[in-house]
Amino acid sequence: MSTGLQITRRLLIVALWLFSISTLPAQKLPEGITKVTSVEGITEYQLKNGLRVLLFPDPSKPTITVNMTYLVGSRHEGLGETGMAHLLEHLVFKGSTRHPNIPQELTEHGCRPNGTTWYDRTNYFETFSATEDNLKWALDLESDRMINSFIAKKDLETEFTVVRNEFEMGENSPQYVLMNRILSTAYLWHNYGKATIGSKEDIERVPIENLQAFYRKYYQPDNAILLVAGKFDEAQTLSLINQYFSPIARPTRVLQPTHTVEPVQDGERFVSLRRVGDTQGVGVAYHTPAAAHPDYAVLDVVLDVLTNEPSGRLYKALVESKKAAYQWGWSPSLHDPAFAYFFAEVRKEQSVDSARLAMVNTFDELARKAPTEEEVERAKTKLLSDIDLLFKNTDRIGLQLSEWMGAGDWRLVFLYRDRLRNVTASDVQRVAATYFKPSNRTVGVFIPEQNPDRTEVPATPDVQALVKDYKGDKAVAAGEAFDVSPANIDARTKLGQESNGLRFALLPKSTRGGSVNAQIRLRYGDEKSLMNRTLAGSLTASMLERGTRTRTYQQIKDELDKLKTRAYVYGGGQEVNIQIETSKENLPAALTIIMDYLRNPSFPESEFEKLKQERLAQIEAQKQEPDALAFNTAERLLNPYPKGHVWYVRTFDEEIDELKALRLDDIKQFYKDFYGAQHGVVSVVGDFDEPIVRKTVKNALGTWKAARPFVRVPLQLTSTTTKTETIQTNDKANAMFVTGMKFPMRDDDPEYPALYMANFILGGGFLNSRLATRIRQKEGVSYGVGSYMYADDNDNVANFGSYAIYNPENSERLEKAYQEELVKLVTDGVSDAELKAAKSAVLQSRQVTRSEDGSLAGKWAQYLTKPGRTFAYDADFDKKISALTPEQVNAAAKKYIDYGKLTIVKAGDFEKAAKKLAEKQPAATVGDGKKN
Repeated sequence: MSTGLQITRRLLIVALWLFSISTLPAQKLPEGITKVTSVEGITEYQLKNGLRVLLFPDPSKPTITVNMTYLVGSRHEGLGETGMAHLLEHLVFKGSTRHPNIPQELTEHGCRPNGTTWYDRTNYFETFSATEDNLKWALDLESDRMINSFIAKKDLETEFTVVRNEFEMGENSPQYVLMNRILSTAYLWHNYGKATIGSKEDIERVPIENLQAFYRKYYQPDNAILLVAGKFDEAQTLSLINQYFSPIARPTRVLQPTHTVEPVQDGERFVSLRRVGDTQGVGVAYHTPAAAHPDYAVLDVVLDVLTNEPSGRLYKALVESKKAAYQWGWSPSLHDPAFAYFFAEVRKEQSVDSARLAMVNTFDELARKAPTEEEVERAKTKLLSDIDLLFKNTDRIGLQLSEWMGAGDWRLVFLYRDRLRNVTASDVQRVAATYFKPSNRTVGVFIPEQNPDRTEVPATPDVQALVKDYKGDKAVAAGEAFDVSPANIDARTKLGQESNGLRFALLPKSTRGGSVNAQIRLRYGDEKSLMNRTLAGSLTASMLERGTRTRTYQQIKDELDKLKTRAYVYGGGQEVNIQIETSKENLPAALTIIMDYLRNPSFPESEFEKLKQERLAQIEAQKQEPDALAFNTAERLLNPYPKGHVWYVRTFDEEIDELKALRLDDIKQFYKDFYGAQHGVVSVVGDFDEPIVRKTVKNALGTWKAARPFVRVPLQLTSTTTKTETIQTNDKANAMFVTGMKFPMRDDDPEYPALYMANFILGGGFLNSRLATRIRQKEGVSYGVGSYMYADDNDNVANFGSYAIYNPENSERLEKAYQEELVKLVTDGVSDAELKAAKSAVLQSRQVTRSEDGSLAGKWAQYLTKPGRTFAYDADFDKKISALTPEQVNAAAKKYIDYGKLTIVKAGDFEKAAKKLAEKQPAATVGDGKKN
């Protein structure tokens, strides 16, 4: 579950693509249901009890997403109630009258579920295989927990510590804490100045009666919006919704709108934060309009003009000038007048004052002088491209519409898109001049002014008047109903090989909006040639897109944005990967650009220096983070390769030293030595013209050969001494617990399916795995706990491990519970009922994964590197999972999993925790006359 703290501005730009449906004739609607409106494939209905229903059919994917949004968030909390909306979100997962064990049911149905809380709304969603039984179950679940959730005191007693642990996660991040401090200073009264997670004290002290009253007030049909998106029959689904939700009575209480209005800011404000860390930071906030206001779309263009990499004005003023390592900005889509927030990370060697001055000067300059048409068109192209790409995924639509529901109405997203199309350079300059004034800024010290220049932020417009007659653009038809069985995937895929050895897999199919996903993977080097060169390999991959002989970094970014294409380049070990997401009509042009930077990189010196600064800042930011330190240390202990080996795990300090010593000539030489396609693979999945793709791949990669040979460096199963290591990290509220062990096994081993299921039952499920049930649900000491198991597809090396985040004061309870559950799995095994539920969950989840084109492209890219591997492996694996018995699972667990052989790493502020625990112990009585 999430508080929405991870939501970035890009996620808040909600993505909806167009889909054509035939709405139900009025005479066929179930009694008591009325049709409200239909826009671009989404139809709204309303029940007599006030529940609003959005239906968005999409037969092209075999999944359904059910999303229930309640119009309540941290904006609705009163004094002493901070975090109540989010805490209630957690308790609603604890069970209801007809669904007493929700985590177990979610896992059994193979769902991808969660719940999130934000300023204006709370939502619960689950994505599952599109079956009638699953849909009935999901609708019954949401209708029951709307009014029949337990919200019990015993659940609060364990869950509040879990939420507190989640709170402490944020407290570990100076960036997050700085943003909270700035926003709480920018807002004097409105709840947008308070983090949705709430204060630790309120979380710990909230009476159960208050939560129950909050639940009864807001969790009602007239304050909720149900969305069903995916592959379903519209008439049948509407009838089911009527069956499950109409019996819920409309409440008699009347919800009053929140009325707090933030006063106009009357001077620049400053806040300073001092905490342990290795990098500095500068944040700036401005008060801005609500999402419904016309200026909100303009503001998004302003943000992109400022923060876009590499053309953004802030990027140039901070990163190019080497005043900061990186920067970003965002502005959430909120119901009431909101904020824009910017941040720059500054390394210790850089001046935080210089960075702050550069930031505010950049804002002031934009407020005085209009941007160029090129800057504005680039920003609009990029933002509209983001929307077009996200609009093609029905799963994302269901979840992201919650943001606009909270802002006032789901149709606001279409108004936002339409307004974005019409933004001009003069609009950008006007909005910047209106809101980016020093008196409306929170970043520095108070400065008296004789003639204050203040910003009056406009009120939220009448949303219903805005959307009343809105019709939107013409809807676009969906793709085919694709069968995601392994047999059909293999049958539809065309495999081939070029003369130089490059292998390819092409899976053409009709998709929503003509979307297509592709992956290019090149493999290179051998153990000897890659000695001490892995970091150079990683940066070589990252430098590819930063300029060619004919295109600059900016031109590459601009052209891909115009083509509505996302391309990610990353490298490490013995390979470089390029992931591509685009559309049928744009794929040829996008591939031309990508092949250009793959074959003709120019490696500009200026871009290399900027990339090094970014990497250095990222590594330095991890040096005192418990999670990063724990995982890095565990990996080093479990994989003791010699220094310089391609699989050697560096310490953060070693990586920093190597980065500082790395030269551009090292990158150029690495490319010259290792880049070629004779051991590469290409996979394409989606809507594309096969002859054009074949020709493009053949011409660009079909004869390209690397100067040095590729010989796969095998993984080694090294004998290691079991060890427990504790790392002290000062002033960190959260700790990290990591375990691991290795043993001989490959992914085609007969015992692998059994061990895979043993791990799933132990720690791989959603909230009802054994570790989650014991450590999170029962003990309430960890927000995030789980386990993983992975066997290589080539080498006889497998990994088993676990993780948990927790308050260091709870170390003893956490470790005791973990050991007991691991030992219990090995000694007592799993039951037949437990295994049956787990098998159903795993098989459904694997089917959902196969419905995602990006996942298919990635899996084909991996399978192509192993001759003979196809999706027949998946079919066989699923068959073996289905046939498993408890005896097989128990035998595998007993054979391979051993608590005594685990390497354990703990990182946190254990010294402070020990001191606090000592202070809690009652003092010994002295001189009481009794003998000991």
